[in-house]
Amino acid sequence: MTDDPLRLGIIGVGALTLRAVLPHMTQQDIADRVVVSAVCDPAYERAKAAAERFDVPAAVADIDELLARDDVDLVTIVSPIGLHADHARKAVEAGKHVHINKTMTTTVEEADRVIDAANAHSVRIVASPGEVLRPQLTRTRELIESDAIGHLSWAICGTPFGRYHEEEPERGEAIGGAPIDPAWYFRKPGGGPMYDMASYALHGLTAVLGPAQSVTALSGRVIPDRMFNGEPVTIEIDDNTVLLLDFGDGAFAVVHGTVAGALIEDFGAGLFFGSEGEIRGLLLNGEPFDFPGRDQTLSAPTWDWETQMRVLPHVTGPHRGIPESHVFEDIMQLVEWVRTGTPSPVNAEHARHVIDIIESGYRAAETGQRQELTTTFPFPPGT
Repeated sequence: MTDDPLRLGIIGVGALTLRAVLPHMTQQDIADRVVVSAVCDPAYERAKAAAERFDVPAAVADIDELLARDDVDLVTIVSPIGLHADHARKAVEAGKHVHINKTMTTTVEEADRVIDAANAHSVRIVASPGEVLRPQLTRTRELIESDAIGHLSWAICGTPFGRYHEEEPERGEAIGGAPIDPAWYFRKPGGGPMYDMASYALHGLTAVLGPAQSVTALSGRVIPDRMFNGEPVTIEIDDNTVLLLDFGDGAFAVVHGTVAGALIEDFGAGLFFGSEGEIRGLLLNGEPFDFPGRDQTLSAPTWDWETQMRVLPHVTGPHRGIPESHVFEDIMQLVEWVRTGTPSPVNAEHARHVIDIIESGYRAAETGQRQELTTTFPFPPGT
């Protein structure tokens, strides 16, 4: 615990860092708690240009150089998902507290190693996405637990992949010269819509229903080729995956990470159907339900992602006008944990369970056999 501002190192200066992480973390309203002391990316010219633009003292190309610095207390890992496990392990072994963007790792074995290393070195881990923080989802869980829709029958949630990463404006117009290549999103390990986007739905779903017990799945590829900056992108991953989860007591959930198709526009964990009613996003049997902070979200439609983030504890002032404020919130969860000693509910065990679902889902699709899940996490949050 400390009263001094913590010093943050950023590992990875790609589209997310340029669009959100640096704009959020260099705001003056948080400078009494955390300041960015260094950025790191093997594309050194981009890292250097970003440091100059956002007035960050240091830019380095090598992660080991960043982690050796005395002016780095904690790091946020914004590198490609397939590198998260290695980068997180190195960070905790260097004694740094770690925020890891989604997903934490690509396998349960990797997650175990990161968690064990953090415990051994007495450092904290916050693993995005922090869906568990959202009062919208807390209220959804409370409604289901109070039998507001009767006995839960089934749920459905998920996200489409589309061509989002090929079209992100930060990639073609990147500072420091070279475009930011999105090719890793279509390669193994860590590519594809399940790790990249459906992880949000899985974190939200399990924040409402708790740990799943088993998974079956189908998975395939719809788009055979993609392009970026006029060049073909090598495709290694499936882009169309559907999971069927068993939560026990006869309750099931469908989760999709697919090329296209959005079931609802409302912000939430999805659709929940019970024997006596339903929850569709933020509607209980067709009527809006209340939750703490709802009045802060009424100025825009419920599908407005950034407006719905205003309910998060640190998303105030200038942060309401900067994209991806949920990522900022998760980083601040780590900052407050280190500063005050109060653990964050955005924990590595929850992230590991989501990884278990994804990894086991791919294995179920490959083998045609139902897979039992081997992980769990504290539920309800805070217990």
